[in-house]
Amino acid sequence: MQALIEEFGQYLRHERGQSEHTQKAYSNVLNRFADWAAGRQLSRWNSVELSHLLGYLKHQRTSETPSGDDAPKKRGRPRSDSAKLSTESLYLEIAALKAFYRFCVQEQFLPLNIAENLTLPRRWKRLPKALTNSEIEKLLRPIESVTPATLCDHAMLELGYASGLRLAELRGLRLEQLRLDAGFIHVIGKGNKERIVPVGRRAVEAIERYLSNGRDKLAKPGKSPSNVFLTSRGTAFAAVTLWGRIKKRCSLAGINRNITPHMLRHSFATHLLEHGADLRVIQELLGHSSIATTEVYTHVAGKRLKAIHQQFHPRG
Repeated sequence: MQALIEEFGQYLRHERGQSEHTQKAYSNVLNRFADWAAGRQLSRWNSVELSHLLGYLKHQRTSETPSGDDAPKKRGRPRSDSAKLSTESLYLEIAALKAFYRFCVQEQFLPLNIAENLTLPRRWKRLPKALTNSEIEKLLRPIESVTPATLCDHAMLELGYASGLRLAELRGLRLEQLRLDAGFIHVIGKGNKERIVPVGRRAVEAIERYLSNGRDKLAKPGKSPSNVFLTSRGTAFAAVTLWGRIKKRCSLAGINRNITPHMLRHSFATHLLEHGADLRVIQELLGHSSIATTEVYTHVAGKRLKAIHQQFHPRG
């Protein structure tokens, strides 16, 4: 069973261009299923039936707490009623199985897609949380202690807010993708989809200042990658390291609330919408394949506009 899981991983990586996070999450689900199946003398995918998939999902809901990134070290561990499988986790389990079976039938590894009869649970839409204008001003205020690291941090924050990049896009951005003289960058997003995103004047200035006075001091000649943003060791940022740097800057700026990885991206979209930008333009800038994904920001902006109306209108 492991061989097909590895084939599927290669497919996600090279043909679908899925993120490392998605690859790992799907692989974890399939490995958990393979472990569960082995305990029931199922050693080949051809032997698996729909009833087995349903049995596995029932097992997951009652005896194990899987997560997208880290499978439990002790599988089959019982859990309390308060630790039931969340809708998000169940959605991931089913989505991984459905994607795997579609791949196997498409490549003729299996004759039937038995997972097509699995129904994905309805997920609650989470409204994106954005920083306020005053919080953005605090966050983007340059730190007085100018070092290569602080120049790097400031350039990353300015660009993240100016262009609405995902963290993966920010840390993967390479020098050849910059077109600062023309005021835009070439972004390679999810699924290797490409888009051109404009960069504001302040972000351009911050990046140029970092490139002139910071990056050369961080880079190790002949060893560092061509990533724009580098750590103090001259390497590309790992996801957790980049996120840690941003959280630290938020704390230093006096922003004392829960910060999410996409908060700069959400702030970019929300503030554009609040100032009258067209939703289709925001969709293009964010790299969303569907307008439905972008429409969630209308709820955020609508709530904000309603609050302003109530505060300032004579009959609000």
